[in-house]
Amino acid sequence: MVNQVQRADGSWQSCKSDSSGAGTSGESSKESSRCSTPVLDADRADRLQDKMRKRIESGDHWFSLEFFPPRTASGAVNLISRFDRMGSGGPLFIDITWHPAGDPGSDKETSSMMIASTAVNYCGLESILHLTCCNQTKDKITGYLAKAKHLGLKNIMALRGDPMSADWEDEEGGFNYAIDLVKHIRSEFDDYFDICVAGYPTGHPEAESYEVDVKHLKEKVDAGANFVITQLFFRAESYLKFLEDCRTVGITCPILPGIFPIQGYQSLCQLVKLSKLEVPEEIMKVIEPIKDNDAAIRNYGIQLAVEMCKLLLESGKVPGLHFYTLNREVATMEVLRQLGLWIEDPRRPLPWAVSANPKRKVEDVRPIFWASRPKSYIYRTQEWDEFPNGRWGNSSSPAFGDLNDYYLFYLKSKSSKDALLEMWGEELKNEESVYEVFTCYITAQPNRDGRKVMCMPWNDEPLAQETNLLKDELEKVNRRGVLTINSQPNINGKSSTDPIVGWGPPGGYVFQKAYLEFFTSSENVSALLEVLKKYEPRVNYHIVNVHGHNRTNAPDMQPNAVTWGIFPGREIVQPTIVDPVSFMYWKDEAFALWIEQWAKLYEDESPSRMIIKYIHDNYFLVNLVDNDFPLDNCLWQVIDDMFEQLDASPQALPQELLS
Repeated sequence: MVNQVQRADGSWQSCKSDSSGAGTSGESSKESSRCSTPVLDADRADRLQDKMRKRIESGDHWFSLEFFPPRTASGAVNLISRFDRMGSGGPLFIDITWHPAGDPGSDKETSSMMIASTAVNYCGLESILHLTCCNQTKDKITGYLAKAKHLGLKNIMALRGDPMSADWEDEEGGFNYAIDLVKHIRSEFDDYFDICVAGYPTGHPEAESYEVDVKHLKEKVDAGANFVITQLFFRAESYLKFLEDCRTVGITCPILPGIFPIQGYQSLCQLVKLSKLEVPEEIMKVIEPIKDNDAAIRNYGIQLAVEMCKLLLESGKVPGLHFYTLNREVATMEVLRQLGLWIEDPRRPLPWAVSANPKRKVEDVRPIFWASRPKSYIYRTQEWDEFPNGRWGNSSSPAFGDLNDYYLFYLKSKSSKDALLEMWGEELKNEESVYEVFTCYITAQPNRDGRKVMCMPWNDEPLAQETNLLKDELEKVNRRGVLTINSQPNINGKSSTDPIVGWGPPGGYVFQKAYLEFFTSSENVSALLEVLKKYEPRVNYHIVNVHGHNRTNAPDMQPNAVTWGIFPGREIVQPTIVDPVSFMYWKDEAFALWIEQWAKLYEDESPSRMIIKYIHDNYFLVNLVDNDFPLDNCLWQVIDDMFEQLDASPQALPQELLS
């Protein structure tokens, strides 16, 4: 693939990218300056067992969450949204269960493998993938483990699993016990995976005795397991006795209690049936009279869980709590809030959402264009062999994979088609109808049908706090057809702990150049190009249409750092850049979203669809950078001057920008 980018002086530069998705560069990978800066947050590079050890040594309690794969594609979309919401509270890790009947190792969006991979790669969550012996050969298990490693998964929960029928049937060429699976993982993959195994505070229901079951757990740990998560229980003393018995036989690794907040009568009965546990009589006496009142049962379950967790934490023997969520969030989040463990820290390690894939652990630089679509950026760069660290590097090197499938469950909008139509308009009358949608999104005001616009094709979330700093100016320009899709204010030395613009370790200072990215008409672009002449070199710009015809004044096609931070004892970190070559890849996606996410909501040849198609075909995508960050942002004045120029003497569009 070749992109041609035109400089402001009229000359052209060709930027090649190979079709394999791996970046190429004139300099060797070993000599590349992309590896010049240490990882910003060293904890990102730690193994899960190391993270646990550090938290235990510091006395800092943690929590973790269990989820199961959904049955439907829409359920997968909802679950990923739940990962994002529950991830904001700071879990140390999550784990994904393995359902043999649900094709768990496949590439289906509902498979255990894909859900766990998405949590790691696209949600930035440390994840454990369950793996069972049930109905699987040794070769099949090895294949699943190799696939998990390739996808960036590095933690496995090794289980025998529940039998497919009433009784366990030996698998020819397979394993019958979790210990055999642990040994196999260590034999085939050495210590690549951290391995978790299950413990049973009241003994496994099929065990010869409680004492024998504890002995078997010791054997699993000795075979290579790094930590234990227990089955659910209803009394704190059950776990504490189990913990003491485990320590007595020489099990020294972390043993995390499995907590199940009771959320409903039916779910309790189902889980108890599967786990073969008995609910204490005193609990059933409370639940039976209110079994048809889910809200009452949930409130009781929250109270019960909070009381039990307090006893566990106050014992001084429990470093962390593992919650069986049943893919629900209300009860678990409320328990964690009451315990003081749910902490939504506004500080970010970097200004963008990080991935937990180990091969991306050194990544600390990205183009700003994907700021609101981080999952898309990760998807399009998943085949890179190395990732920018310290600086972006040679501007001709990035090669982004194509984004042909806009309906992958981790890229799809969380909103239904009906909800999107309610927000963006059942019927569009003209281009001004589109301007109104953008304006309603910026202002968080209801549209003419009384519905708030909570997302756009380029951002599936409400406006960020940082963007709210620019809301008044953004509202003004969107009303006039400058349709903004990305922006940031200029920042000059704010604290890295600032709740809105801060990022990185405490004790540092962060800086930003003002940035504005928008779609606008060819008439506006003609006037803008005339106006920009008087703002050079203070303002850098790049203007492109859907066909790739473009104009930029980026010096020598080099990237421009627009966000950076200074921290005690570290080099300057510049995690966000404006790169003219990457912009040409982004423009394909940015323009395509008009059609894929918006136009396709309407019938073929309908007036609404044709309005969106007209904008897609005729508008330009523009980015502007104000390099003088200590001064007041001049980009709003640039836009005002553009409209004045347009009113005074309309300009003809330069020939090289005509399609």
